[in-house]
Amino acid sequence: MLDILKAILYGIVEGISEWLPISSTGHLIVLDGFLHMEETYPDFWPFFLVVIQLGAILAIVVNFFSELNPFSFKKTKLERNGVFKTWWKIILGVLPCVLVALPYEIFDLDKIFDTSFIVSLALILYGLVFIFIEKINIKNQAEFELSKKLGLRHENEKYYLYETVEDLDYKTVLLIGCAQILSLIPGTSRSGVTILAALLLGASRSCGAKFSFYLSLPVMVGASALKLFTFMKTGITLDLVMWEYLIIGCAVAFLVSILVINTLMKFIKKHTFIGFGYYRIALGALILILLFTGVIY
Repeated sequence: MLDILKAILYGIVEGISEWLPISSTGHLIVLDGFLHMEETYPDFWPFFLVVIQLGAILAIVVNFFSELNPFSFKKTKLERNGVFKTWWKIILGVLPCVLVALPYEIFDLDKIFDTSFIVSLALILYGLVFIFIEKINIKNQAEFELSKKLGLRHENEKYYLYETVEDLDYKTVLLIGCAQILSLIPGTSRSGVTILAALLLGASRSCGAKFSFYLSLPVMVGASALKLFTFMKTGITLDLVMWEYLIIGCAVAFLVSILVINTLMKFIKKHTFIGFGYYRIALGALILILLFTGVIY
């Protein structure tokens, strides 16, 4: 029963933190500081994290299958062409990260940055950036809406340059993809850095979040496949307890991810990311406290 509860907890944390711009790595570090899963199963631990991540990825497939399926007979030819263009944008957006991630994995550069201290600093730094950018956005949007209300001349008919993913041009997509490289540093948050880049480049919050979700599919599937291959080469045999962890953790991560993705898309239609910025700072500070008190390493 204790093992089942642990698997459920890890699945919940993965399902929530993978899609919110708050760093899944940071949360798993804190959780493992109390449950000590990594110490109990040192070889199995990386494999477990990959599998529950696949559960989270499946939620993206289910949530956006209709939007990303170009072969649906319900779509017109124009709509199918639009979906193919979206996939070209996804491929272009993923390319920079792939080119950097391969040597990053081959030379085990992740060992340099994969420390609790680095994770805490990344959490705090990007938390501050979120707050700074969103406060500027709020100010600029208020000035834009006021000028429009007063009938003053303005360059654009709308505040955001890109309201939807379809509006994104290829140059902007490539720049967002380049920003995604920063997520190789633990604690940065892949969704967080891509959303930040999208906001800086003129995308609406909904557009930035949705394109971040789209980019996650090839990135996370590729990373998971690489880690699965590495684990399989070790020849480790899974026992009954390990299988329980995998099945339950994966299922919980999937169900929680479905709920979180839908909730986030509704939330950002009326709210900013400022709250997530403050949360990141608080989590980063907590990890520093746990690190210096010896609870985590």
